[in-house]
Amino acid sequence: MSDSNIRTYTREREAEEEETATRSEEQEQCPECGGRLVSDTEHAETVCEDCGLVVEEDEIDRGPEWRAFDAAEKDEKSRVGAPTTNMMHDQGLSTNIGWQDKDAYGKALSSRQRQKMQRLRTWNERFRTRDSKERNLKQALGEIDRMASALGLPENVRETASVIYRRALEEDLLPGRSIEGVATASLYAAARQAGTPRSLDEISAVSRVDKMELTRTYRYIIRELGLEVQPADPESYVPRFVSDLDLSDETERMARELLESARKAGVHSGKSPVGLAAAGVYAAALLTNEKVTQNEVSEVASISEVTIRNRYKELLEASDTAAPA
Repeated sequence: MSDSNIRTYTREREAEEEETATRSEEQEQCPECGGRLVSDTEHAETVCEDCGLVVEEDEIDRGPEWRAFDAAEKDEKSRVGAPTTNMMHDQGLSTNIGWQDKDAYGKALSSRQRQKMQRLRTWNERFRTRDSKERNLKQALGEIDRMASALGLPENVRETASVIYRRALEEDLLPGRSIEGVATASLYAAARQAGTPRSLDEISAVSRVDKMELTRTYRYIIRELGLEVQPADPESYVPRFVSDLDLSDETERMARELLESARKAGVHSGKSPVGLAAAGVYAAALLTNEKVTQNEVSEVASISEVTIRNRYKELLEASDTAAPA
């Protein structure tokens, strides 16, 4: 490059730097009064501290979504990417290659590239599970997620079930028991702890283990891990039964009142909470003149019509006894 070209290039660079500095100064000054501009992060605005003019609004907050009150807490919470979760065997910290054979622009990959991506997916899966313990955990957590989806259980129940299974694995409670059995028992316990219980028949219907193995494994897990699980409350089943039968809020309220009267009369003792809840919904529907049959209730609750007939009579008798004279 000649000397004249060098001098020309230098002058252009100096002019650009001067223009950038001028633009920066203009951005820091109020266009009305020339005052200093400050950023109001609470309202996502840039305002003049002298005259109060709002220069910019609806700014993007590029900071973290969490708050920290000291350096230690800041270091602890600082992260990049999605939050960790117990629902994945590696807590969501590893990479995952998507199943779609498309590039970043949405175009289909060639045959050679598809073969290469398939090999990468295979090796990625092998590296994600380094030992038998991680393979065990991956299979179990996938099973928990599948059953929870089929039962319509919320995210917090899945997280709790994952934690229970991890504890059982760490304390070496799996030898002699199937992965599916311990996973099912963990989900059943988590649902009861969260106040969204499912009956043993409902759990068994979506599980790969039978009811007998489920109950045996559940008792073992509860005893060995020292979990505190309260007896299932019949009222916790009522909202789901009412929703599935498309009944009114008045029927739900009446069913809760019938079950409360039965509790005070001691009818709950030794009775299945699912049967009591189903009978309470059926009796409440009769009292509120809503059309529902015992067969429809039995299908929703997965119990026999005989159980509903026996329990709903007991509920009505308890309600008559509790009613003021």
